[in-house]
Amino acid sequence: MKAKKKEHLKLEKQSGLYFAIGMALILGLVYMALEWKTFDTEMAFNDPGINKPDDLQTEIPPHLVISPPPPKIQLPKVIEIIKNDAPEVETFIEASEPIQNTSIPLIDVPFEEVETIPDVTWVTIEEVPIFPGCENSNDKRACFQEMMQKHIRKNFNYPKNAIDMNLQGKVYLQFTVQKDGSVGELKMRSPHKILDDEVSRIISKLPQMQPGKQRDRAVKVPFSIPITFKLQ
Repeated sequence: MKAKKKEHLKLEKQSGLYFAIGMALILGLVYMALEWKTFDTEMAFNDPGINKPDDLQTEIPPHLVISPPPPKIQLPKVIEIIKNDAPEVETFIEASEPIQNTSIPLIDVPFEEVETIPDVTWVTIEEVPIFPGCENSNDKRACFQEMMQKHIRKNFNYPKNAIDMNLQGKVYLQFTVQKDGSVGELKMRSPHKILDDEVSRIISKLPQMQPGKQRDRAVKVPFSIPITFKLQ
């Protein structure tokens, strides 16, 4: 037997509407729950100054506050100068103990005068260095130069490398006769080092000399001489 159903009582037709209404109610309740706020009926403050009632009943507007007037500037009084006719009295302060005349002894400090000798040259030296063999010469300066020429000619040897390279020219030599009579401080200017080495070898064979003197003191004396290298 078929069940009888009334078409206007079927709930299936209105299920979508009921679902929408239910969802709207649920969302409304959730929103109200999220936005719900509670407030305390009384506000308590821990600061006693805040809870204390203000003594002023009314507030004075800022434009009605009266500031005290500025202080008056007082002019300085005129100072009256009164002449003093009393005579001036000078005050002398005397020492309580008499000053005794004492003499300070002077101490003689030995003073040694150090004589400074200026730099000398071969021309200005008082006593030129003495080359061995010139001790009894009247003109020791000329004798020194002559003996130097003899020493150079005696020990001169044209280097073979200089001959092969066709090296020739002048070597400008300067050396110094030291305070002990030895020879040092060689300075040379030449076309090539081979010629410098030969001149150094010649000067190294110079004998010990007597040093030059200035004011009876041994000093260093420089001497200059050119040496010519020339191929025949």
